[in-house]
This record gives sequence, C-alpha cells and structure tokens, in this order.
Amino acid sequence: MRALYTAATGMAAQELNVQVISNNIANMRTTGFKKQTAQFQDLIYDHVRRVGTQASDQGTIIPVGVDIGGGVKTVGTPRLMTQGTLSTTGNDLDLAVRGEGFFKIQMPDGTYRYTRDGSFTTDNTGRVVTAAGNPVQPTITIPNGAYGITVASNGQVSVTVSGSTTPTVIGQIGLTRFINKTGLQPEGDNLFLETQASGPPQDGIATVDGLGDMLQKTLEQANVEVVNEISDLIAAQRAYEMNAKVVSAADQMLQSTSNMFR
Repeated sequence: MRALYTAATGMAAQELNVQVISNNIANMRTTGFKKQTAQFQDLIYDHVRRVGTQASDQGTIIPVGVDIGGGVKTVGTPRLMTQGTLSTTGNDLDLAVRGEGFFKIQMPDGTYRYTRDGSFTTDNTGRVVTAAGNPVQPTITIPNGAYGITVASNGQVSVTVSGSTTPTVIGQIGLTRFINKTGLQPEGDNLFLETQASGPPQDGIATVDGLGDMLQKTLEQANVEVVNEISDLIAAQRAYEMNAKVVSAADQMLQSTSNMFR
C-alpha cells in the first residue's frame, strides 16, 4: 500500500527536522552561531486523471484531476544569518560585528575561513588569533609590553607601548562579505568556507560600503530563540506521531485485506 511509503517519508522528514532543531538548541550558547531551518517539498505525483484533459467527444474538460502524492523530501537546511544578541564581556580582544560582515581567518594550510566568533586572544608571538591559534586577517601583532589595546568601530587597532603616553596604530582588522552568505559551508569550530553558491569573498573595512561596525569587549551570541525552537520541536513531534499513525492504520488495512482473501 502506497500510504505506508508516503507516511514513511513524512517520518523521515520530521526526524531530520528534530535533528536540526536539536543542533540549534545545543548551540544556543555558542558564540556567533547561526540557526538552521529544515525546508521540505512534496514528491512527484502520480496523475491518475490529469486535470484539463478532454472527457468526451463533445470537448468536455475535466475540471478536477486525480493526483496521488508520493510524500515529502528535504531540499535544504539553510542558515538564518540574522544578528545575534550582543553581550559585553570586558575582554579587550573580544570583538563583535554589528551588521554585515565576517572576520577572515587564515588556516595552517594558507587557505581562509570566515567567522562571526570574535573571541580572540594572542599567541606566543603577540599575533591576534582565534581560540585554535589561527591568525585574524590582516595579521595584527601586539608589541611586547604594550597595554591599553583599543579597537575602533572600523577595526583599527591601537596600543600604548612602554615609555609612551600616545596610542600607536598597529593595524586594522578587516571584514569580508558575500553576495549569498547563506551559501557558505559550515565546517565546525564556528568557521565557514566559501563555495560557488556563496560567491567570492569581498574583503573590506568595517563601516565602509555597507559593512557593519565592530564593538570591542563584546561578543555576538547565537541567534537561537529558545521559545521558538521548543514550539517547532513540539510541532515536529506531533507531525511524526501523525505519520506513525498513518503507517499503523495502513498496516491494519493491509492485514484486513489479506484476511479477506484467505
């Protein structure tokens, strides 16, 4: 019976939906995390009687067809790239982007990744790096003995060195934007990789050409709304249960039909 397979596709779709929701909830405290949503489409139809076909020699047109659906399929789990809540931390190298743009990170193999996680620190050479030790681009090196680190809204980094009372500009942290940022590929570790879908990276300076600004001593939290996730989880659970009931009902009908011909 076709209903068994149709309902099975619904159960599989809602299982994936719950997996997406559970990942959102698990990362509700992950800096710079962007939530995902599951998107579905109906499967191909079996057109038993096509609407609009001729029903008689006199030219009568069928106003309503008979179309039997095959179920549902998952077409994507896009990320919602909206702004997360900004949280003050007090750490000099904690940076948040307010608006458009990603921090550009250089990997050990020389390639680049992109992130909204601005929880930076320094390595043993003074470079500003991520928690994994990968340098932010352009590379910024804090001089030995420097203090009073200041990051302006445009990413310009200034420090005061020993023996001086005047801040010195040592570099500028840039931002990168993409034509289709939802086309970025997540790699874990709060990093994204450019793809053909995202378009090429467009490096720039914060507050210029539509890029957002930077906030020092601030981090962007995940854009996960717990109440919405719980509501979606309950809805997915109910949909799964309904499809399971269809499977059970279809199985009972098959058993009844089988008993009739014994």
